[in-house]
Amino acid sequence: MKKVFLSLLCVCFFTAASVQAQSILDQAKKTAGSVQNPLANYSGVAGSILSKLTPALGLTEVQKPKVTDLVTGFLKQKAGILPLQQSNPASYASKFAGLQGGLFSKLKLLLTAAQYTKFLGLKPKTNDATNVLSQLFF
Repeated sequence: MKKVFLSLLCVCFFTAASVQAQSILDQAKKTAGSVQNPLANYSGVAGSILSKLTPALGLTEVQKPKVTDLVTGFLKQKAGILPLQQSNPASYASKFAGLQGGLFSKLKLLLTAAQYTKFLGLKPKTNDATNVLSQLFF
């Protein structure tokens, strides 16, 4: 009787440990997927951003590829720090501010003063997932 009880207890213990380990793995996969997905396609997101900026700012044919390169580089760098948004929000905010400052200073040199002012006016009020320009501001 003791052997049956001890065997049953061991089976229950290992089953519970296995279920908990699988749950932790599932949560990690879910978190990793949600962190990586928004910027997985840099050129596609950059193209969407450019399609909004071109008419709004009146970008010239010379400016378009340069803005695209700047935005794509920014998105790649942002994707590199994105996991920090969940694990260390303060570090993410600091690094994002540096990246954004670098992008904005380069855009300021590339765009005319009027275009840059319009660009800053395009900032969404909140981080809106439906507005692709949120990727630049939040």
